[in-house]
Amino acid sequence: MTLAQHLAAYSEWRARISAVLEGFARWLVDNELTDAQIDRRIAQLLEKLREDRLHVAFVAEFSRGKSELINAIFFAGYGNRILPSTAGRTTMCPTELMFDRSRPPSIELLPIESRETNASISEYKRFPDEWELLPIDTSSAEAMQDALRHVSDVIQVDRRKAEKLGFAVNNGDSAAFRVNEQGCVEVPRWRHAIINFPHPLLQQGLVILDTPGLNAIGTEPELTLSLLPNAHAVLFILAADTGVTQSDLAVWREHIGTLGGRRKGRLVVLNKIDSLWDELKSVQEIDAEITGQVERCAQTLDLPEDQIFPVSAQKALVAKINDDLDLLKRSRLSALEYALSEELIPAKQEIVRDSTDAEFADCHQRTRSLLESRLLGLREQLTELTELRGKNKGVVEYMMGKVRGEKEEFESGLQRYHAVRSVFAQLTNKLFTHLGLDSLRLLSTATREAMVNATFSTTLSEAIEHFFEVARGNLRSSRGEVTEILSMMEAIYKKFAVEHGLKLGTPVGFSLLTYEKEIDRLDQWCSTHINSIFQLLTHEKAQLTQRFFEEVAVQVRKTFEHANRDAESWLKAIMAPMEIQIREHQIQLKRRLESIKRIHQATDTLEERIEELVHVEGKLVLQIAALGRIGDDFDAILRQTVSSEDMRSAA
Repeated sequence: MTLAQHLAAYSEWRARISAVLEGFARWLVDNELTDAQIDRRIAQLLEKLREDRLHVAFVAEFSRGKSELINAIFFAGYGNRILPSTAGRTTMCPTELMFDRSRPPSIELLPIESRETNASISEYKRFPDEWELLPIDTSSAEAMQDALRHVSDVIQVDRRKAEKLGFAVNNGDSAAFRVNEQGCVEVPRWRHAIINFPHPLLQQGLVILDTPGLNAIGTEPELTLSLLPNAHAVLFILAADTGVTQSDLAVWREHIGTLGGRRKGRLVVLNKIDSLWDELKSVQEIDAEITGQVERCAQTLDLPEDQIFPVSAQKALVAKINDDLDLLKRSRLSALEYALSEELIPAKQEIVRDSTDAEFADCHQRTRSLLESRLLGLREQLTELTELRGKNKGVVEYMMGKVRGEKEEFESGLQRYHAVRSVFAQLTNKLFTHLGLDSLRLLSTATREAMVNATFSTTLSEAIEHFFEVARGNLRSSRGEVTEILSMMEAIYKKFAVEHGLKLGTPVGFSLLTYEKEIDRLDQWCSTHINSIFQLLTHEKAQLTQRFFEEVAVQVRKTFEHANRDAESWLKAIMAPMEIQIREHQIQLKRRLESIKRIHQATDTLEERIEELVHVEGKLVLQIAALGRIGDDFDAILRQTVSSEDMRSAA
């Protein structure tokens, strides 16, 4: 199964989930079971599925054949190279290839001068006017080639300007950025590029991240802090004739091998094996030489050999264009494509499955509890009315008094609910005192003052360490408050279930572990790239302070922003079932009382009312059965593994 087939199957699986969710939303409307929060959660799930992306990053030093590998895997169907692929550096800035139906085929280019501000690339993505837009003619491979060459554009600036833009200028021959004879430094013209065009794989949600070499990676921290760690697969490309060079090893150790300790989805490509093809050697000798290079690379990078894939991207591209199956087999690209499929799709499917399952299950269970509560209340009415058959007016009055008493008892019990709401609000405020952005803002201000006023490197280092210590402490305190809120809600759920028969189930939990791990990862990155003895001794205080706040503190803020959004959603989700059930129970008590009153006043006959309730009971039973089928259908689709065979059998 090729990557294209695997991705198509995944896209179809995602579409099936969306179809069930849309059907569930329509069913809720048709059966008058809509609830504002459930509607919002289903809409958010559908939006997530629509916007779902699979990110594959390609990382290499220049001249490793990275762009050619992307052409061979994804764009051979165009009959030509799409990305520029020539000797030397072709990718001068990080480049995202994707497709957004709301925008025309184009290249968006962010000028390198944007580095002079404190804004990150993700922040600039919210301001389209800051980008230069170039249209793409997708009807011509040559026209696309010409347009895409713009990612290789460079400009000449003086040394001071180059260093201000973040480029390390050296005078050695091997330096990526050095002063030329005219006294200028050649730097990338663009900081970031987004290529939007309707390639079939990109239409199905694939996003390709093409990165420049070590020097450019080091000047754009958002790559190593956000884009690369969040990629579902990272392909690190080496050259087969040289193996792991010192610069390759630096990229691996600093930016790939340390991505949160992850190994899954991290593949090493030993490209240009055709440079080892020698007509004076036998096939066995060539294979042995390639195997030896794989073994040496695995040992140097501390990786299993089965995560290293020797290929010839150039020969694979030629083979695909010319439909040369023998050359394609010799290029060994198919093994890499298969591994990429097996690494990328199942891992992504598991992420989507887990997040979707939890959300849908809660919405489904809440609806089921509501229907079961209605059915229970209705059957109580039926029992009461059936018992009134043949009874005198005094018995009816007694029954009416009994229901009125239950109603008054429940309403007095609501005082406890209002007290819970008050305590809940207090605990929520306490939670956001630690988790909220105001406390983080105060911490950032205090840290900046401490770093600016620092007279020794140790004081600077202590300020950074204190920043992370307080950030972790805020998350730990928040974790305690989450536990307290959950314990309180579990107790009140049980109390209302026992005393008033409400079907509340178990309140949904919430974990801050993801955000704690992200803070640990950022601290680790900071310790290597900013808060290390080498960095403290070789860089000015002002430069390190600026780097810390532009690169690290902004990512910590994003982590807390995500934690805030998820905590707010959880707080609404944990309180909503109780609010709905209390409202429903009040309605049921009111209906029971009104039914008995009507019978007492002889405004309708007892048998007519019983017949009416039996009809409603039948309708509720059918609704619960239909809801069960929706849940079963959703679960069956969700548990499918993504493969062409599964998709065909399910169709």
